[in-house]
Amino acid sequence: MLRKQLLNIALASAVVVAGSSAALAQDKVALIMSDIGSANPFWAAVSKGATDKGAELGVDVAAVGPPGGETDVSGQIALVEDQVAKGVVGIAISPADTAALIPALEQARARGVAVLFVDKRADMPGTYIGTNNIPAATLGAQHICDNVPAGSDVAILQGIITGTTGQHRAQGAREGLEACGLNIVAEQPADWDTAKALSVTENILTANPNLAAIFASNDNMALGAVEAVRNARKLDDIFIVGFDGNPNAAEAILAGDMDASVAQRPYNMGQMGIENVLKLAAGDALPDDIDTGAVLVTSENAAEFK
Repeated sequence: MLRKQLLNIALASAVVVAGSSAALAQDKVALIMSDIGSANPFWAAVSKGATDKGAELGVDVAAVGPPGGETDVSGQIALVEDQVAKGVVGIAISPADTAALIPALEQARARGVAVLFVDKRADMPGTYIGTNNIPAATLGAQHICDNVPAGSDVAILQGIITGTTGQHRAQGAREGLEACGLNIVAEQPADWDTAKALSVTENILTANPNLAAIFASNDNMALGAVEAVRNARKLDDIFIVGFDGNPNAAEAILAGDMDASVAQRPYNMGQMGIENVLKLAAGDALPDDIDTGAVLVTSENAAEFK
């Protein structure tokens, strides 16, 4: 009899421990970015939005990015596996590669982890939270059209072209620039990176001495283009538009080095990513797309984005 009572007590204790573990697990979610916040102010804002929302809701948010940056696909896969092993119930992720992350994310879902996408999609079903990049890029292209004569030579700096964000921004820019009769003489990737954009822009300038404008698919690349154009002593001759509306881009616009940027809402992305992945983990249905919006940043409103 005593042995049976002890067994029942042990089983009851096990249930309590398991229940406590489940409760703790429900309070853990991850934001897995495609870069770390210290390397890119855009991701710093996304991370801040996510952690602020976690604090508001009493949720433990791990906001992490691959150590090797935007191209560190294996590092991001390792982060997914690590967060699943730590017992998160939800992952909001910006995939570094649209295809390579699929097996890890499918495995996460198979283990009951809710998965949605922030800023970038993967080639798999799931809610996307972020900017509708094609019309947003077209907005930036239209600003070039409004300030550069038809028939002028222009260039596009692409992001990582294996990702949908890079593809869609390039598509939106291309469609906008061609629609108003501008001549796209170069469309080259610089992988979201400032140093690569500087080098790529130098080559474009050498091959195209009459270049009148550059659309850069993010602000990091736009600032690299600014350096190349400054070194060529053509800042007064070449119209430069970026994308993200980062504080350093706003400062460059106010200084007259850049002309505009298409601002996303990265803080909102982080907040909405955490809020909605918790809803998904709780069994709620979500729409396929949640658009966080975009606005053109020029000298008239750049001070608001510093």
